[in-house]
Amino acid sequence: MTKKLIVVAGNIGAGKTSLTERIGARQGWAMGYESVSDNPYLPDFYADMKTWSFHLQVYFLGHRAKQYIDLAADPRTAISDRSIYEDAYIFARALHHMGNMTERDYFSYRRLFDLVMGGLPAPNLLIYLKCPVNVLMERIHIRARGMETGITPEYLTLLDSFYDDWLKSFDLCPVLTIQTGNVDYVHKPGALEMVTQHITDKLAGKEVVEL
Repeated sequence: MTKKLIVVAGNIGAGKTSLTERIGARQGWAMGYESVSDNPYLPDFYADMKTWSFHLQVYFLGHRAKQYIDLAADPRTAISDRSIYEDAYIFARALHHMGNMTERDYFSYRRLFDLVMGGLPAPNLLIYLKCPVNVLMERIHIRARGMETGITPEYLTLLDSFYDDWLKSFDLCPVLTIQTGNVDYVHKPGALEMVTQHITDKLAGKEVVEL
């Protein structure tokens, strides 16, 4: 198979990192991960979202763009556990919608985002992980990350609606939707095998029924 660039998208707790780790290791692909533990703006952002939301989103944009460039340059097929598109169409939009990013900052961010996107290659496949909000909340509770303690079902539902809006008009590459509330590729090898086959089939241009 010729080199491909694959991005994974989905709500908080949908299983993006778990899928990227397992598929990447299984297939020998290059892997890219979201910058969380080393993000210098996150502590300030969670303490004062209105002041730091613009700074946080600009940091994520720069980190993600650099990661995309590196993965695109790697001779191996590459997979990233978060797409750059979600920064603008999901999270920055949510911050603006909830009043944590001003109209001025949101406009400036979107203009910068559009400029950055003009210089990046389109992916070959977007894997969208869809999961019910109640399952997302259970997973978030189990993994108990301190920064996620304030996440509510209402916030996840809002993000879910933004994902639906975004994917209705997304046309840069094929999309494979996986219902991760029903498919346990973390604990069941058979499920991972099935998901892997669906991904490779989709990359090969075969018509694939969504999982």
